[in-house]
Amino acid sequence: MNLMAPPASPRATAHDPAAGIVGLLDGMAALVPGWQANAAALDAEAAFPVGELRDLHAIGGYLAPLPARLGGLGLGSEASGARGLLELLRLIGRGNLAVGRVFEGHVNALKLMTQYGAERQLEQAARDAAAGHLFAIWNTEPAEGLRLVGAPPNAVLRGRKIFCSAAGHATRALVTARAADGEARMLLVALRPGERMGDETWRLQGMRACRTGSMVFDGMAVTETALIGQPGDYLRQPEFSAGAWRTSAVTLGGLEALVGEATRQLVERRRQDNPHQKARMGEAMIARETALLWLRKAAAVAEGGRAAPGDVAGYVNLARIAVETACLDAMRAVQRSLGLAGLLASNPVERMLRDLATYLRQPAPDETLDEAATWFMQRALPDA
Repeated sequence: MNLMAPPASPRATAHDPAAGIVGLLDGMAALVPGWQANAAALDAEAAFPVGELRDLHAIGGYLAPLPARLGGLGLGSEASGARGLLELLRLIGRGNLAVGRVFEGHVNALKLMTQYGAERQLEQAARDAAAGHLFAIWNTEPAEGLRLVGAPPNAVLRGRKIFCSAAGHATRALVTARAADGEARMLLVALRPGERMGDETWRLQGMRACRTGSMVFDGMAVTETALIGQPGDYLRQPEFSAGAWRTSAVTLGGLEALVGEATRQLVERRRQDNPHQKARMGEAMIARETALLWLRKAAAVAEGGRAAPGDVAGYVNLARIAVETACLDAMRAVQRSLGLAGLLASNPVERMLRDLATYLRQPAPDETLDEAATWFMQRALPDA
């Protein structure tokens, strides 16, 4: 089942990716107001953002992460596309953080496919993306994990994944499974909508439109063509840590939306001249710009191909913590500025705060900061 209509000409800008990126960003900017207006309904119903993802596909977003030779724009797969990807994820996060989380998973899966997959696998991924298949990446699992039993063509999966964004909606999923030798393998599984969903559902504080659930893979056959890359590739550095800048880019969009909405409400209430309000919103604006500056350099360091692996992982980890800190600072300023009015369920700020707080809970922040600080206490920060 294909819920998305294919874009009019998926390869029309392959000869001129720069023009294609401009067109994609213009198209996405035009969608932001409508997405923001619909975000409350999606949150209230915990409804998957089918319409928003249809929009993204229609403007060429599904193919954009792939290399130009496959009809994409190189956003995430070519060094020249790093800035464009940052701007795209930022715009999507501004429109709806939950959509940003889902689409960042799509980008992440295609990035890993580009990095480690064979050319024939990439060509098939491009055909699938053009046809409207949503990709996801699911790695989190319970203690028993997901196991690869046997070897292709007789291999099957045993186990499940948890906290899967777009569960029941993503029709191509990159998952990790542990083989008999203990090594983790990446594999791409094809799914039908609603197939293999588990019983667990979680009603999170925010990001409800992501439709986070569990996926059960017991008995699923695994062919040789489903295996992506070599054992251990998923955890290979610096790529494993470097991808955090993309998550933070979506977060930045959510932060920008929050500060913008809080400012609008203060002006509407004619509170913009109050010195205390000006001080708080000034702090929020500083936090927003701090996050943007960190992310622009992090994207350049991660995708430029010039920095040493340790510098890439370390700098992106610092940027991740800097963005988290900026968000928490701005959230505090906004809450103090709007007071209880900002916590009313009818106020869009209430949902924005919940979504942002939920999305910020990425794994191991203390370990991330510790490792980055240890690395750079012995060497200089990299240039962009």
